[in-house]
Amino acid sequence: MRRDFLVCLLLVATTVAVFWQVRHHEFIDFDDDLYVWANPHVRAGVNSESLRSAFTATEGGNWHPLTWLSHMVDCQIFGLDPGAHHLINVLFHAASTVLLFLVLSQMTGALWRSAAVAALFAFHPLHVESVAWISERKDVLSTLFWMLTLGTYLAYVRRPGPLLYLLTLFAFACGLMAKPMLVTLPFVLLLMDYWPLGRLEAGRWSAAPEGDLQQQAIVAGRRRAIVRLLVEKIPFLLLSAASSVITFLAQREGGAIQSIERFSFESRIANALVSYVRYVGKMIWPEHLAIYYPHPGDALPLWQSVAAGLALATISIVALRAARRHPYLVVGWLWYLGTLMPVIGLVQIGGQAMADRYTYVPLIGLFLMIAWGGAEVTARWAFLRKPLAVLAVLMVTALGLRTWWQLQFWRDSITLFEHTLQVTSGNSLIHNNLGIALARQGRVEEAIAHYREALTSDPMNVKSHINLGVALVDLGRLDEAVDQYRQALQLQPDHPGVHNNLGNALVLLGKLDEAATEFNRALEIRPDYYEAHNNLGVVLARQGRLSEAASSFMEALRINPSYDQAQKNLELLSQQGGEVSTRPQPASEP
Repeated sequence: MRRDFLVCLLLVATTVAVFWQVRHHEFIDFDDDLYVWANPHVRAGVNSESLRSAFTATEGGNWHPLTWLSHMVDCQIFGLDPGAHHLINVLFHAASTVLLFLVLSQMTGALWRSAAVAALFAFHPLHVESVAWISERKDVLSTLFWMLTLGTYLAYVRRPGPLLYLLTLFAFACGLMAKPMLVTLPFVLLLMDYWPLGRLEAGRWSAAPEGDLQQQAIVAGRRRAIVRLLVEKIPFLLLSAASSVITFLAQREGGAIQSIERFSFESRIANALVSYVRYVGKMIWPEHLAIYYPHPGDALPLWQSVAAGLALATISIVALRAARRHPYLVVGWLWYLGTLMPVIGLVQIGGQAMADRYTYVPLIGLFLMIAWGGAEVTARWAFLRKPLAVLAVLMVTALGLRTWWQLQFWRDSITLFEHTLQVTSGNSLIHNNLGIALARQGRVEEAIAHYREALTSDPMNVKSHINLGVALVDLGRLDEAVDQYRQALQLQPDHPGVHNNLGNALVLLGKLDEAATEFNRALEIRPDYYEAHNNLGVVLARQGRLSEAASSFMEALRINPSYDQAQKNLELLSQQGGEVSTRPQPASEP
């Protein structure tokens, strides 16, 4: 027990030390606005309205109320201090590391092998993204519930009873409400039943020879055990199914699910096979790590997918054939394959080929294979015990140093995006996001260059057309801005933000009638678009239609009572007899 405590203390101290630099890091211009600093419900902290929002919102393409609540609590306590939000992620990561060690140690009785798995989980550079990105709170929070579920499940297995069973089910449900990635956890529980819990005997499952009554009884007992364990998992599977349906609907509503026209099914299978192998490669040699890897589409060479498929099949066959003597191999390998399945890209979410954050839980399976395999080697050849122990310490130390080095790229948006562009190519999304970060600092010309690079890589990138238009308006190049907005509308005719921004540019060009048409079109698409109501009011006031202008300003205030711009315009309208000097407002989201 004392050794367990010392290992836990060491894991927490070293994990916090490696990640401590994030206390000086900023928010990132990639989802951090959605999850924290630009989300009014989150910024408001915990109140009745934010609680309602947490359980009904599907922003970000997920239903994860506990994740929203954790961000709200952070804002309630720390406000918008990004360093504090980062450190909470680190604490969740350290807690998951300790729980992983304790669960494995209790399940197997192998203290140092369990410590090795936990250390690899704590310090691997592929996990930097999950910990150092505030928006990935859902990763570290859901994984904490993953570990709690394993812990309560172990307690239930040792002392079966309804209370511990329900507690395990509750921890699992909480994990699903933090991130739906836990849908594969029932599958992992079955793997744990096989090894290391031994609830399934590792032996021959074929029918016994006729007349051998004892062997027939053994086989029949094993089959009953399988049925019992499967029935035991039914409530977990039902929760996984419900979470999968909710997630699919949320992602479809948010437009995150990509069509078969953009990514063919053949390209998805090819990318999935290659990504499985690339993740293993990055686990072994973690270089060229990026926040976003563009999907290759149909450009992926056939030989790569064929070679990847053969490699995966070979490893799977070897692991299965070795299952009787080395059960950790098949458990670790199936853990890796199975837990990656929801995010491997067969149902393509977003435009990425792969993501480092997706490995946060799956790599534990490979770490199990490494730790237990290394122990078997030293047990067979005792003279290798000390060299391998030294090698293990050096490897964990090297990973910790590499993680510390990788964390430096996450200190702010510009540093992160510039690094990503150095290690990837054709990265339209990151060029666009770097442009946004530069524009926030007033470096508009540099932003424009990156928006144009984004459009070179992906001419269909609507957001880059919009952002380029906004930047051109800032520089007074209005005709060019109008051209960008019209190109965006050719790609997405029903985008209310584009109609609003086009109307803004037309107002500045003095084309009030055309501008009013664009604002009205934006409101046809989205009647609660309060910025467009305000902007239409500006046009109507300038046309001398004062009562209509006042109605537009009041409608904007009815939709958003805290919208200061509409209140200011309404006051100007009454004080100056229709002289509204404020320029129209651009779209709040590109």
